[in-house]
Amino acid sequence: MFAALTLASAGLNPIVYERGENADDRTEAVKKFFAGGELDENSNVQFGEGGAGTFSDGKLMTRLNDPLIESVLKIFVEAGAPPEILYLQKPHVGTDKLREVVKNIRRKIEELGGKIFFRTQVTDFIFDADKKISGLILNGEEKIFADTIFLGIGHSARDTYEMLNSHAVALEKKSFAVGLRIEHPQEFINRAQYGKDFLNPKLPVADYTLTFKDVKRGRGAYSFCMCPGGSVVAAAFESGGVITNGMSNFARNSGTANSALVVTVTPEDFGKNFGADILSGINFQRQMERTAFELGGKNFCAPVQTVGDFLSGRAESKNFSVTPTYPRGFKVADLGKCLPPEVVATLKDALIFFDGKIKNFAAPDIPLTGVETGTSAPVRILRDKDSRQSVNTPGLYPVGEGAGYAGGIMSSAIDGIKSAKKFIEQNFS
Repeated sequence: MFAALTLASAGLNPIVYERGENADDRTEAVKKFFAGGELDENSNVQFGEGGAGTFSDGKLMTRLNDPLIESVLKIFVEAGAPPEILYLQKPHVGTDKLREVVKNIRRKIEELGGKIFFRTQVTDFIFDADKKISGLILNGEEKIFADTIFLGIGHSARDTYEMLNSHAVALEKKSFAVGLRIEHPQEFINRAQYGKDFLNPKLPVADYTLTFKDVKRGRGAYSFCMCPGGSVVAAAFESGGVITNGMSNFARNSGTANSALVVTVTPEDFGKNFGADILSGINFQRQMERTAFELGGKNFCAPVQTVGDFLSGRAESKNFSVTPTYPRGFKVADLGKCLPPEVVATLKDALIFFDGKIKNFAAPDIPLTGVETGTSAPVRILRDKDSRQSVNTPGLYPVGEGAGYAGGIMSSAIDGIKSAKKFIEQNFS
């Protein structure tokens, strides 16, 4: 969206094809799925206007130190985000407000001459004799001719990765992280972080960041996408798989805190079961998601286990400190079956370590929900550092998290802006 906005602001009239629905229709599709309806594989928590970020806490932090950060934040405010994101140390927008923000960014693109088409998936590319991009095939049939394509597919567009690989577009495997969601009463986190002042109304809802270095196994574990006052969401986008994620509304007032606890996995891990195939990381993800689907009862319910049972290898207790918030329902099961043994071992040690940082963080009745597999892209679309185009497919600009060059809303926005500016510089300077 930010690549398109940058191009439109330069008077270049970009055309955007989005496989999912607009924010309003997408929200209805997600609500129906959460309530027990069928999964729409093209319009869900991952796919649709605004991408996966629309159904998240809307965190706007980034490790980048880039002058474009201020510009991105100002665009968000102009589109309806709270003005406080311009000065808060940990700015966030919240899912409820993000839905309006992405609509307003889309309207701005259209006002500037851009066009956006929903329910329109890019299913193939057209190449000329020199393997340069010359067009697209939409929804398996319509041909659109174009010599420049910005590909911001998100990290869950597995069918698009498969299509790219079939055309020998240069890809590489990359590390990512997998694990489980943990939930606590928000008051517990507030008390742990603020002590006797935890009821002070001037304090924001508390969060946490935890890391663990597993020296024995050479792995790292950490909290990821921590959502204060939020809920665990059903983030499936393929039939036969259960995936979790977290979200919060702007007020962060659900009363429950959740975070992913994840462990880094590498291409070496994928290769143990799926060989040297460039897409082995995707197959690795699918295996975990399908196991979770089966353990949950094959109806998109999630497998859930108390920390006490997870640490001891049982799956018996239904005594949870807080009712798991995953919306499709849950079934008590052995989460150790969903993840590789080495990941399970690291998670167990990490939980004990985290309990030393936040007392009772790993209390026996704390619920864990599986599985979290979508922390980042399992594939990188290789691009030239200077031109920002695919290293072997001229005219193709891979951008954002799905390209393997960003890790959240802010870094994705900045990546899209930089590629759009590079294109303008190359062709109109």
